[in-house]
Amino acid sequence: MFIRAMENPWKITGDGLLLTLRLTPKGGRDRIEGIVTDADGRPAIKARVSAPPVDGAANKALLKLLAKELGVPKSAVRFHSGETARIKRLLVSGAGAAQIATLERLKR
Repeated sequence: MFIRAMENPWKITGDGLLLTLRLTPKGGRDRIEGIVTDADGRPAIKARVSAPPVDGAANKALLKLLAKELGVPKSAVRFHSGETARIKRLLVSGAGAAQIATLERLKR
């Protein structure tokens, strides 16, 4: 049996750090829960927010949570794709080694 190392749900691009997230709205409290893998083996950062998925409230809460966790301004985090989907791609501008180190801790 071949077991490959877990891929990262983030990728460094010329524009910043591209993240893949799986969002659960109305999830109790705002938090990042780690890394999950879907049925096809694709990794995503698992996030929960207490806001409902109404009028973009959950998305706004996600942007705020991610900015806080990564220690970047809210203006540095924006949607790349998936605003209306459970799986979302976000771009973090100006991300560096500190943000990648924070994300690496999610693997534990």
